[in-house]
Amino acid sequence: MLSHLSAAGLWELLPPLLAPVHVTVPTDGGRSRRPGIRLHRSPHLPVDATTHQHSIAVTTPARTLKDLRGVLPARKYRQAVREAAYRNLDLGHIVHDRTRSDPERDFVRLCRRHHLPGPEVNVPIGRFTVDFLWPTERLVVETDAWSSHRGDQAFEDDHERDLELEARGYRVRRFTRLQLENRPEDVVASVRRALLAGLSGHR
Repeated sequence: MLSHLSAAGLWELLPPLLAPVHVTVPTDGGRSRRPGIRLHRSPHLPVDATTHQHSIAVTTPARTLKDLRGVLPARKYRQAVREAAYRNLDLGHIVHDRTRSDPERDFVRLCRRHHLPGPEVNVPIGRFTVDFLWPTERLVVETDAWSSHRGDQAFEDDHERDLELEARGYRVRRFTRLQLENRPEDVVASVRRALLAGLSGHR
């Protein structure tokens, strides 16, 4: 069955890999090499670790992610996990924090490390999905990666988004990846002040 990077392509967790094709066989015997095929052997592969997708025998999403963990860089692996979660695929025992990017993941860790109240993650509000929400305090935090927030159109979209959220009664704080990495104390202080102000407003 397809496995590893080829299975990730079939499940749309990563861009498809044209060659070599990664295949796992449930045996420890047979030919060791085949042209264009990267062969993996797993004689004790559980039956429930395999399935079919588009009529192709393939490892399950959970098994695929388990196989990928040992061969991908950490960031690429997290990308695959996030995509699987976004597609509501079964992650097995893999714990996912619902973040969709490394800046979001960094912010979650920052909140935990500094004992900030845990926000809700990737929450729909109207026609938008916000990165982080404290509903009682009416506070939204957005973490902006340069790759997805550069250019005039992105600038205009962000402002339109903020105006609509503010019209719904939410306060918005935005932090860049550089701020999260280089000025975490300032980020924490800003969020803490905003949370306290939100609580004061609801007394």
